[in-house]
Amino acid sequence: MPRLLLFNKPYGVMSQFTDARSESARPTLSDFIDVPHVYPAGRLDLDSEGLLLLTDDGRLQSRIADPRFKMPKTYLVQVEGDPQAAALDQLRRGVRLKDGMTLPAQVELIDPPSLWPRDPPVRFRKSVPDRWISLTIREGRNRQVRRMTAAIGHPTLRLVRWRIGDWTIDGLPPGTWREVRA
Repeated sequence: MPRLLLFNKPYGVMSQFTDARSESARPTLSDFIDVPHVYPAGRLDLDSEGLLLLTDDGRLQSRIADPRFKMPKTYLVQVEGDPQAAALDQLRRGVRLKDGMTLPAQVELIDPPSLWPRDPPVRFRKSVPDRWISLTIREGRNRQVRRMTAAIGHPTLRLVRWRIGDWTIDGLPPGTWREVRA
């Protein structure tokens, strides 16, 4: 039976098991997960947090990570400013990025979620408001969510992947993992 781990990746942790390119030791998955033969199904940037799935099954890894399968990924995104209906509609229709149009996204304004504190904290600017949105996409381009929110004039301040398909990090503290049925 394939193994599937749900890991709540903290801010500043690389989505790989080694960091051969850096002279300074950055935290990697090996600092948190001591399970042989599992590999990430997709990635999360160093400055993003949340759900990272790891598996020992190549087919499952492909089904999760390959954009052809269009598995929905939901992010809780703190953005700069207060996006109005027109900006949110742009996301719902798809946004033109340098590498082409995105697929339409599901998006809604949400109340600030009950999340763990981030270290370092998000910069706070008294004169610039911020809002939280829930954003679901079905593709996975490099830094896509950040580029999408920037394209509508609301740069991302904090990005937490909350769900991939039916899997979620609800109740899973940062830096911890649990095994689930694939």
